[in-house]
Amino acid sequence: MILTDYFRSTNDITWDYALQCGVKHGVIRLPETNAFDVTNKAHWKELYDRFVNFGITPIVIEPMPNSLHDHIKIGDNQRDWAIDQVIKMLPIMDELNIRTICFNWMAHIGWLRTSDSIIERGKALVTGFNINEFIPTDKIITEEQLWSNYEYFIKAVIPYAEKYNIKLALHPDDPPIVKLGNVSRIMISYDNIKKAIYDIVKSDNLGVTMCQATYHMMGEDLYSVIPELKNKIQFVHFRNTKGNKFNFSETFHDNGALEMAKLMKLYCESGINVPIRVDHVPLMAGEKQELAGYTALGRLFAIGYLKGILEACDK
Repeated sequence: MILTDYFRSTNDITWDYALQCGVKHGVIRLPETNAFDVTNKAHWKELYDRFVNFGITPIVIEPMPNSLHDHIKIGDNQRDWAIDQVIKMLPIMDELNIRTICFNWMAHIGWLRTSDSIIERGKALVTGFNINEFIPTDKIITEEQLWSNYEYFIKAVIPYAEKYNIKLALHPDDPPIVKLGNVSRIMISYDNIKKAIYDIVKSDNLGVTMCQATYHMMGEDLYSVIPELKNKIQFVHFRNTKGNKFNFSETFHDNGALEMAKLMKLYCESGINVPIRVDHVPLMAGEKQELAGYTALGRLFAIGYLKGILEACDK
């Protein structure tokens, strides 16, 4: 596995911590400002050099820029423009040797939590979701629209992904619930994921982000799913939770329902060697909540824990 961490586009303390923990590769979020043009090679090169000069080599883009992706998922009148922008990103990524984009198909509502202050071990705070606390929005999209919009996008982009050897890694819906109010969700089961990556187009460049806790929340058996998807897993989110898809909380990586070392052994035995990063960490003592799940101190424990498991598998 290739150890990575998640980095925002401007330097903050998480950059220092990751480097000090031995992380050498980055999952990076592109700047979402008018000053950054996703089709401008010079803008990309400036960002890329900022990371490389710090000691981090970018290898994954996450997420697909929301300013484009939102139009694509809902299929509005800016969809074709947005798809064209995505296509123009690919040759630039190829030149920089950034090979993977993590994307999702959650329209209107992204990954969702109803609380960011659930008490975990030692009074650390974690995020969680409870369907009874969810407040619906006025947004509407149907399952049929989502599948149609997905097919339109994938058929348009995959030929260029193949041309420039870029991997599209589909993240499941989080939480994997059929509907949130009047907003339908479709990437909520292994069967639907298989439909998305096998049935609409057949391409080695279309695969999945194995967000293992989300597949667990779907009710899927990871010990069957991971080996079956071994040739389609392009990126791994190393995350742990407890509960079920209607009512769950994040946990410390060693304190949830998933047996993390056993799962890592399964990845290794399946021959899966892709970028992996820790995901959704607790808010620990001495920190302030800025972006829930992405605070700095919690990542120190999580990265160290992941490094230990990786080393044990290597041995």
